[in-house]
Formats: sequence, structure tokens, C-alpha cells
Amino acid sequence: MTTSQPATSPRATAASAPPHLAIVLFSLAMGGFAIGTTEFASMSLLPFFAADLGIDEPTAGHAISAYALGVVLGAPLITVLGARLARRTQLLALMAVFALGNALTALAPGFGSMIAARFLSGLPHGAYFGIAALVAASLVPQHRRSQAIGQVMLGLTTATIIGVPLANLIGQAIGWRASFGLVSVLALLTVLLCALFAPRDQAGRSDPLRELGALRSGRVWITLAIGAIGFGGMFAVYTYLATTLMEVTKVSPAVIPFFLAVFGIGATLGNLFVPRFADRALMPTAGVILLFSAVALLAFPLAAGNPWALAADVFAIGASVSLGAILQTRLMDVAGDAQALAAALNHSAFNTANALGPFLGGLAIREGLGWTSTGPVGAALAVLGFLIWIVAYRDAKSADAKPVDAKSADTRSTEAKSADARSAPVDVSSATNATQLENTPARPASPLAPDDRSRSDAARDPVA
Repeated sequence: MTTSQPATSPRATAASAPPHLAIVLFSLAMGGFAIGTTEFASMSLLPFFAADLGIDEPTAGHAISAYALGVVLGAPLITVLGARLARRTQLLALMAVFALGNALTALAPGFGSMIAARFLSGLPHGAYFGIAALVAASLVPQHRRSQAIGQVMLGLTTATIIGVPLANLIGQAIGWRASFGLVSVLALLTVLLCALFAPRDQAGRSDPLRELGALRSGRVWITLAIGAIGFGGMFAVYTYLATTLMEVTKVSPAVIPFFLAVFGIGATLGNLFVPRFADRALMPTAGVILLFSAVALLAFPLAAGNPWALAADVFAIGASVSLGAILQTRLMDVAGDAQALAAALNHSAFNTANALGPFLGGLAIREGLGWTSTGPVGAALAVLGFLIWIVAYRDAKSADAKPVDAKSADTRSTEAKSADARSAPVDVSSATNATQLENTPARPASPLAPDDRSRSDAARDPVA
């Protein structure tokens, strides 16, 4: 006769009726879809809200900068302030604020109020992705972390295939305000999905001082620098892609959504397949992606004259977006106890690149170098990011090769076992495992049951 699990085990209670891993990842990715839609679609909607609000396009671009500033400031600030909250609670609150910000954007009576609404919309961006990445990584074995994070990021990249073209079409047919209203609805849908399927966890995982400890790590900063510089090249080209298509490639404006979708397909496939290599060789994969991006960006001026060649090059540039999931995993490796802050800062770096790339690309255009000059500018940023990667890679190799004494080795062995205990899925039907969970001071394990659990075990488990 099987005895029931003691009621004093909070993890056993949380494990009741666990949703399937794919459903949880889909719920998290839906938030990424909403965020990706508003972030990238706002660039294509710029001419529409500029004309409606009676301002010129360079001034209207400040709304995009306001959003990026909200991401850069909000990611570390919100993560530190919410360090003691449960991750599920943070996900729900962040998406609710994001929905509010986009609703206020749609209702903004003037440009000043729109700037404030875009800043508010950007605040939850980085913190949401950071928490979602940690939740996803906690649900899978150690060797599948990059794949899980990449699947969450699929929401953002899928937005560039579906959400951005759809928002652009709605903006042309109904009005730009309806596009931001659509994003608000998507955010509310994410709140519902996370409320139903996100793992329930306990509060008090960390504290603000521990999270701020990530800022003392040189490895955290150098990883952030790789993204802030190396990612800038992609944004340098993407921001001016529509104008390049009309002025250089000489295509109809009606064809522009096709090229935006091609970029999104490249980004989506990159996030699907590249993290599989990163799980085997994390840092080497990051270096290869930076070099691949530099070559694709350098080829941009050569391909711009032919629509089919340009489509292939845009696809390759989109595939380089997979670097984001790789750097996210690297930050989790070097951040120590400050996992949430380091994960959120990755998106601050991403949006720093979002500001740097278009700024430098715009300088080249204003100097009379032509619309395709954004390609070489982007390639230079990718190469600079690769040079920073070399420093990080040498540091990682020297750390791995450094000899340790027996006492240090024992300490590392103990830490490794503790990490395994935190990340390994646990069968709550086992009394031995339940006792181990109660006595382990590490963070709670995932409430999801492992995928390979047998039906017979589930039948014997009174909690399941």
C-alpha cells in the first residue's frame, strides 16, 4: 500500500497536476511574441504615427529610443527590487505593466504622452525575458539549457515573421493605434497563460544585495559587452532595411513585409538549431556566430541590388539573432547567485545595441555613404564584438586550465553535487527524495514532472 506524501512538503503540493513542458515554454514564449511585436513593429509604424501626431520622422524616432531606454533602466532595477518575489508572480506583474504601457500608447493624445507610454512599456521587457529564461532553464537538464532558452526566445523571433507584418498591415488599414492595442491584448493573453501554466514557486529565492553582486564580476560585464557591441550590426541594417529596399533594390513598398518575414524566418530557425551546438560548445558557438554575422553584414551592399540575393542575405543576418540565447546561457554560468539580474542585463545589452547600431548606421548615411553603408558599419561592430569574445574565451580557457589543490577540488565537487540536486528533476512519490528535498537548502526544484517518467510511477503516486 502506498502512503501519501506528508502535507508539510511544499514541493510535493506544488507538483500536483504538472503541465507539460511544451505548454509552459509556449506560455513564456507568448510574452516574447508580444514584446517582439511592439519592439520591431514600432520601427515600421514610425511614418504613420509621425504623420498623425504632426511631427517629423527623426523626432518620432525618439519614441523608439524611449522604449529602449525603458528596457536598459528597467531590467536591472525591476530585477533587483523583485528579488524576493516568486518568479511566477514577477512574470504576471511584468506582463500586466507591459499591457498597460501599450494600451496607453494606443490612447496617447499627443507625442509627449506617447513618449511616456513607450518608456513605461519598455520597463518590463528585460526583466520578463530574464525571469522567463531562468524558469525555462530550471525545467530541463543542465545540457539542454540553451535549447530551452532558445525556445522561449522563439516568441520574439516568431513575432518578426507574423506579429510585425501583421501589425504593419493593421497600421496601414486601420491605424497605428490599433497595432499597439493588439500588442496589449497579446500581453493580457500572456498573463492568462502564465497564471494557468507557469510553475508555482516560493518567494525569497534571492535578495537585492546578492543580485547586485553580479555587477562585481568582470566576466558578466565582458559577456554583456559582446552583446551590446556585436548585436549592434544587425540593428544597423534592420532599422534602415525598408528604405534600402525602396531606394536601392527598387521594390514596391507592398513587398517590404516579405523581406521582414524572411528576416524573422532566419531568426526563428537560428534560435531553433544553433542552441543545440551551444549546449555542446557554448563559447566557440558564440564566436562562430559573430564571424558569420560579420560576413553576412559585409555582403549586404553586394546583395542589395538583387531582390533574391538580398532576401538570402537578410535571412542570414536574421539567423545571427541566435547569439542572444547563447549569451543568456553564458551569463547564467558566470553570474553566481545573481542569476536573475544577469539574465535581465542581457536584454539591456541587446537594447544598447538597438541604440548603437542605428545611430552609427545613420551617421554613415548622413555622411553621404549611401543606404547600403549600414552593412559595413554593422560588420565592423560584429568584428569588434568578436574581438571582445576572444578576451572572454581566453579567460574561460585559462579558468578551466587553472590547477586546483585537493581542498579546492573537494569544495568544487560539493558545489557541483549541490547544483545537480537543484537542477535534477525529482520524483515526489519517493519518500527518500522527499526527505532530501526538505533538507536541501538550495532553491526549489522545478514543479514539473520529468518527461520520461513512466505511467506506472504516475499511477502509484497519490500526488500525481
